[in-house]
Amino acid sequence: MIKIAYCDDDLSVLDEMKILIEQYRIKRSQGVAYAAFHSSLELMAEIEKGVRFDVLFLDVIMPGGNGIYIAEEIRKYDTAVKIIFLTSSSEFAVQSYTVGAYFYQMKPILEESFYRLLDAVILSCKKERQCGLILRCKSGITRIDLDRLEYCEVMGRTLLFHMENKTVLESIGKLDELCSQLAQYENFLRPHRSFLVNMEYVQNISYKAITMVNLAQIPIPHGKCSEIKNTYLKYAFSRRQVFMS
Repeated sequence: MIKIAYCDDDLSVLDEMKILIEQYRIKRSQGVAYAAFHSSLELMAEIEKGVRFDVLFLDVIMPGGNGIYIAEEIRKYDTAVKIIFLTSSSEFAVQSYTVGAYFYQMKPILEESFYRLLDAVILSCKKERQCGLILRCKSGITRIDLDRLEYCEVMGRTLLFHMENKTVLESIGKLDELCSQLAQYENFLRPHRSFLVNMEYVQNISYKAITMVNLAQIPIPHGKCSEIKNTYLKYAFSRRQVFMS
């Protein structure tokens, strides 16, 4: 189910959006839920409570602050939502992408172009769900790309996600639960009770440790080296990687 929100101070636009999305839902047989907000204060109140949406249509010009400012505030809580600005002017088009806007939709909203936009953004959401992970971090809700996750370690009740760009994201959770969530992905290996590694980022495996491409050392428990090497080689062969003996 894709959750869509739209916020505009013009009631006629809210009515129009409701009709368009409902027609889209029926014509495309698409599972979508949607919510309307007449003011940015109403929207922010819900987001601050922890309500999350996949897609947000946001008017640029509204009482109480423009949409760019509202988007900046939303990003403090949610970096994952796809924000699409609605406007009758291109004045803020460039500025909109500083807050990670997905698109800048000009008014009036035409049915055909609106449907194409929804097709694209919903497909993008579904693809990210297939190879992404939603984390509740100190900085808010964050979606990470699993292809960019090098490894994860657990310290107490905190999961530390080490990303390709050298950032480390913290989230409360259990490694057992994370491993269950990622069981469908063949590239993840749990060599140690406190670590989960992405085999795409393995550089070397010795009898004592796995060395990642960022030179992090992942300990290997006594007696598990052969099992880990075999798992890695099986994965590497499945990826048709080249070997030299």
